[in-house]
Parts: sequence; C-alpha cells; structure tokens
Amino acid sequence: MPVVFVAASKLPTPFATFTMNGFLEEATGREHVVLSLGDIADGAPVLGRVHSECLTGDALFSQRCDCGSQLEAAMRAIAREGRGVLLYLRQEGRGIGLMNKIRAYELQDGGADTVEANERLGFAADQRDYAICLPMLEHLGVKSLRLMTNNPRKVKALTEMGITVAERVPLHTGQNPHNKLYLATKASKLDHMMGNEHQGEVDRA
Repeated sequence: MPVVFVAASKLPTPFATFTMNGFLEEATGREHVVLSLGDIADGAPVLGRVHSECLTGDALFSQRCDCGSQLEAAMRAIAREGRGVLLYLRQEGRGIGLMNKIRAYELQDGGADTVEANERLGFAADQRDYAICLPMLEHLGVKSLRLMTNNPRKVKALTEMGITVAERVPLHTGQNPHNKLYLATKASKLDHMMGNEHQGEVDRA
C-alpha cells in the first residue's frame, strides 16, 4: 500500500516536543501522522501506539469511548520514556467514517451495542486496515515495537505483516459511567484484553 512521506516538523505538546511526520496514502487520499520522540532507529524495541482517529473522543472529549484517554496516556508514556512513536491513523469509527459513526451512535442510543450498531449499518464490527503502518515504520527505521494496546487483533495484524511486537503493554484508562457497556462489548465481542481494572495510565505487561 503506497504511503508517501510528505514532511516533518516539531510539535510542542504539554507532554513533550514530538517530531510530527506526515504521510499521504495515495490510494485513498487519507493523511496520516506519526509522532516520534528520541532515537527510534537504533534497532531496540520502541514504545509505540497505533491509534485510529476518533474525533469525538480525541478532540470533543466524548465519554462514550476510551479513545481520548488512551491517546493522552500513550503520549504521556512516550514522553516519560523519552523515546517512542505514535501512529495516528485516519480510520474514524473503526473504519466506517464519521457520518456512519454518528448513525451508529444513534442506534446505540436506541439500545444496540457498538458491534450490533456497525453490523446493522452493513459494516463489519471492525474495518480498520493496519497495512499502512509498515511503510511508515520502515521510513522511520523502527524494527520492533513495545505496543501499547488492549487489542490482540492489532498485535496479530502487525505481526503478520512483518512488524516485530516484542511486548504488549496494556493501556487501561478512561472508564466512566457512559462507556461501561462499550468497554464490556470490546472485551466480549472484540476480544480486547481489558484486565480487572480500567483505571490508571499504562501498566506494563
């Protein structure tokens, strides 16, 4: 999947000053970003997060999901480490897009869970494609990841495309009364490894 590097710049954040690397996915026109910090091309496993865009959670502070909390926790963890990568993929709504995500939310308001809502709209429960990660990581010289995720399917997808996942680092954060069913559904229907706690930032496996 052709992904073209466009440019890189500094990105000061409350956590650290990252390098923001921009990539263009030629087939779709989607624009993706990788935030990097420190020397990530030395061959040692890199603390990393593959985060799919969630406008509602990342930017609008929605409590229907845990996405915004996971994004912040991952950035904080990388900043503490002084070295890492965060791939921000433009795959809103687990790949169904923002307008369909709002339609799915409407169905959830009527009682459907997050998987049922996607399926009623004619989509798979999770339509994300992680193939774009490989060329971006190769461009940055990353050989191996200590991947911050609760999603074993993500680990499997990256491993199958040749990315070494040296460690899975659980990312348990963001539980609130509004997303209790959402988190339970991710565990029961999407095989997410939620653990016994949803609080805290990053717990090492």
